[in-house]
Amino acid sequence: MLTEILLFILTAIIGYYWYIYKKIHNRYKDRDVKFLPGVPVFGNALQYTLLKRHMVYDFDEVYKAFPQERYVGYIEGTTPAILIRDPELIKRITVKDFEHFMNHKDFFTEEMDPLFGLTLIMMKDEKWRDMRTKLSPAFTGSKMKTMVPFIQEVGVNIVEYLKEHDGKDVNLDDVMRRFTTDVIATTAFGLQVNSFKDKDNEFYRSGQSLFDFSLAQRIYMFFCDNFPTAAKFARMFYKPTRTTQFFTEIVKSTMEYREKNNVVRPDMIHLLMQLKKGTLDTNPASEDKDVGYAAVEEEVKSPGSVREWTLPELVGQVFTFFVAGFETSASTITMCLHELCLNPEVQEKLYQEVKEFKETRGKLTYENVTELKYLDSVLNETFRKWSIVIAMDRICTKEYELPPAHEGGKPYKLYPGDLVYSSVNAIHMDPQYYPNPEVFNPDRFSEENKRNIQPFTFMPFGMGPRACIGSRFALLELKVLLFTLVSNFKILKCPKTIDPIVLAANDFNIKAKGHTWLKFEPRS
Repeated sequence: MLTEILLFILTAIIGYYWYIYKKIHNRYKDRDVKFLPGVPVFGNALQYTLLKRHMVYDFDEVYKAFPQERYVGYIEGTTPAILIRDPELIKRITVKDFEHFMNHKDFFTEEMDPLFGLTLIMMKDEKWRDMRTKLSPAFTGSKMKTMVPFIQEVGVNIVEYLKEHDGKDVNLDDVMRRFTTDVIATTAFGLQVNSFKDKDNEFYRSGQSLFDFSLAQRIYMFFCDNFPTAAKFARMFYKPTRTTQFFTEIVKSTMEYREKNNVVRPDMIHLLMQLKKGTLDTNPASEDKDVGYAAVEEEVKSPGSVREWTLPELVGQVFTFFVAGFETSASTITMCLHELCLNPEVQEKLYQEVKEFKETRGKLTYENVTELKYLDSVLNETFRKWSIVIAMDRICTKEYELPPAHEGGKPYKLYPGDLVYSSVNAIHMDPQYYPNPEVFNPDRFSEENKRNIQPFTFMPFGMGPRACIGSRFALLELKVLLFTLVSNFKILKCPKTIDPIVLAANDFNIKAKGHTWLKFEPRS
């Protein structure tokens, strides 16, 4: 009897998912949208889910399958989505018609994870708009430049560490995550942490726990995607409670201490304290717009009336800084240095620029960082080839009609709740926009050539009002670090260095398979 019941349940589950599988196919067919069939339950993400390849390649496969289409169907598990291929349509969705696509998809709601759910990244509708308006003045370049000395202090620590490892193979993934941990600790939380010496400090461990995706966590994410109601009901927290308590206590105790002792330190907590009191300067300086080619131009508005922020909301915004800066910056600089190692002619050209800069200008500052044109080009080419933003996700909030995907086709109507992805990585690697895309060529972004880059084909920080609020800070951090490392070391291959780079299949983040292993030889 039990066997028959189990067999019936199994048959019902298989039947249900087969029905969903065919329903998605019929939806695309009825609306004249091309798609790859995928696999029941997993859709087009089977290879990534089974750790066979990185998710970049799943998106890329669908993108390349129909090169003449403006958009195609992408099946994410049991969710039908639209993958936009056309830069003009991306502009409409992310900028022109943003009011129809204001929100991100639910990765973690406030109910599922109180800390992550209160970040600017996860906020929705008017709550997001209000928070973004109030936070924007805190992320302008004129505010971020006060943090450059803190970044340089951490740079001293990484130089000392690498000199101690002269001649040894270095796991750059580990080293760069320690660097970004320490930068965020000092610029956001006001903490002096040296993760190169204190390797198991709690700040570093907390960061690692957020971004090292285990098999159990992947299953949980799959569960949330396919059974959101059940996940919310079960209140299955993705992040450990200890992490939430750790970050909350840091922010709370730091604010209380500064209030009591009248301590002023130009970091993120100080800016949020100013914003809470209504004393934050909301007038951006003219130099804000000139940090680098990839920087997002932030539309700064007056935050209006002073709002009474709750402690969880304040913690959430400092945590936004952590989430946005820890993994993304570490991955970008790791891939950049890996490419410099594999392309010694690029490295030498960059070194000559850095060397000449030091001889003529001396110390690197916020005011003169934009003079390093080739350094900016090297970072831009890294952003292009190894974009941390694989695709920009948006949820339709108001009915919207897409034009036909191809000439003679039908318009496609989107309804509230429908998921739309705007291609980023696939467009960055499309030879239509970037010839020989597999070649690491910073000259694509020279002063002369970058004028020819088609709008909305280079989107490393996203586009529109939902673009990364901390793009200026990220660029400053990366430029200071790259300048420091190239001026102090030759970056060399070692036996463990993989060439060409292939992304690790078992990682949600952008990492080389087997990690990036390099040698750092001190320059004389």
